[in-house]
Amino acid sequence: MAVRSGAVAGMALDPGFWSGRRVFITGHTGFKGSWLTLWLVRLGAEVAGLSHDVPTDPSLYRLATVAQQIESIEADVRDYAAVRDAIARIRPEVVFHLAAQSLVRRSLAEPRETYETNVMGTVNVLEAVRSFGGTRVLINVTSDKCYANREWEWAYREDEPMGGDDPYSSSKGAAELVTAAYRRSLLGDGDAATRVGTVRAGNVIGGGDWAEDRLVPDLMRAALAGEVLRVRNPDAVRSWQHVLNPLSGYLLLAQALWDEPRFAAAWNFGPSDEDARSVRWVVERLVERWPRNLRWQHESTVQPREAQRLKLDSSRARARLDWEPRWDLESGLDAVVEWYAAYMAGSDARATTVAQIERFMANDEGERGQRRAIAR
Repeated sequence: MAVRSGAVAGMALDPGFWSGRRVFITGHTGFKGSWLTLWLVRLGAEVAGLSHDVPTDPSLYRLATVAQQIESIEADVRDYAAVRDAIARIRPEVVFHLAAQSLVRRSLAEPRETYETNVMGTVNVLEAVRSFGGTRVLINVTSDKCYANREWEWAYREDEPMGGDDPYSSSKGAAELVTAAYRRSLLGDGDAATRVGTVRAGNVIGGGDWAEDRLVPDLMRAALAGEVLRVRNPDAVRSWQHVLNPLSGYLLLAQALWDEPRFAAAWNFGPSDEDARSVRWVVERLVERWPRNLRWQHESTVQPREAQRLKLDSSRARARLDWEPRWDLESGLDAVVEWYAAYMAGSDARATTVAQIERFMANDEGERGQRRAIAR
C-alpha cells in the first residue's frame, strides 16, 4: 500500500484505542464539546468533563442528554485548584481542552473575562496536567482567529505569526504561545512527557448550536420563530465546515501523539478551498433547504469591525495524519437542516446526533477503503 511521505500508515479512528481510555474534556457542555463527548462515548471511552455551566438555553448538552454515561464536574476553568483537583482525581490519559469564551462580539463587551478564560484557563489546565504528571496526550483547541489576520487571499499555515485585533482573537493567539512554551520547556522529555498539540479550525457548523451572534444559530432561531433573519456582514468570507470534520482531526491527532511525540505541534483542520464561502452564499443555501419559508435581510446599521477573509492551509494534517474533511460544505448544510428539522418535529436529539456521527464514521471508513484499494 502506498503511504504519503511522513504520514501515519493506515491512520483512521480506532475504537480499540479509545475503548476504556480515560478522557478528560474541559468545556464539555458547549456545542463542540457536546459533539466530542458523544463521539467519545460512542467509541467506548471513559469520559469526564469539566464546565462551570451550560452556556446556552436551549443547548445540545441538555437536549441530547450528554451527561448520560459520563462524569460531569461543575467547576470554572479559571479556578486552578478545582481544575488541578479534578485532573488528580480522574487521572486522565488524554485531555481535550475546549473551555473558552468563544464569541468575538462578547469579547469586545467583556475583554477581562475573555482573557481570564482563554489565557489563564489554558495555563490552569496545562499546569494541572504538569502537576499530575500522568497524562500522555493533551489537545488544546484554539481557533483559526489566533493568526495575525492580514486579510489576504492565501490560506494561513501553522507557522504564521499569532495575533488578532480583538480580545477573542488575541487571547487565542496568546493561548497558542502559552501552550508552545509548556510543550517546549515544562512538560517533560522522552516517554514520560505529556505530548501536546494545538488545533485550529475554521467556522464550524452543526446541529444543536445555539450560541449568540453566530450565523447558523441565528438563522435557525429565526426559522423556528418565523422571523426575518438580519445578517450583518453578508460578504465576509469564512472557511465553513461541519463540526465532525475538525473533531475527527482532533481524535486522529490524539491517537498519533500517543505513539509518536513528533506530532506534538500546531495543526490546522480546515475545509477544502472551495468551501471558503461568503456569509450570503451560506444563508442562501440554508434558505433553499429549509422546509418552510425563511426570509433574511442585510442589517445596515454600523457594526463592529470583523475580519472579511480568513482561510486555513491544512496541508500538514493531510500529509502527516492522512486527514481530510469527509463532509463537504453541501453535505454539512444538509446535516444542519436535518438536525434542526428533526428538533422542530420533536425527535430525540441524542438519537439524531449519534446517527449523524455514525453516518460520518461510515463515510470515513468507506472513503479510506476505496483509497486503500486504489493504492494496491
